[in-house]
Amino acid sequence: MAVKIRLARFGKKKKPFYRVVVAPEAAPRDGRFIAVLGTYDPCSNPAVVSIDKDKTADWIKKGAQPTQAAEQILRKEGVFKG
Repeated sequence: MAVKIRLARFGKKKKPFYRVVVAPEAAPRDGRFIAVLGTYDPCSNPAVVSIDKDKTADWIKKGAQPTQAAEQILRKEGVFKG
């Protein structure tokens, strides 16, 4: 089973709030997930990111691949080097 590190959308209409989650590749965007790694709030100025770096590094070592959006957030936080 391939797993991805991706964003799951929460919040209201026009006020998005995201959780950074580890989810099976086949699961829907807001569906089942394995673990929550952190949060991302793009509506605040500046955007607020809260990531558990140890947990995220552990999942990357296990083979979880981040999506493009999640990878950008993880790079800014210094978790994912590529």
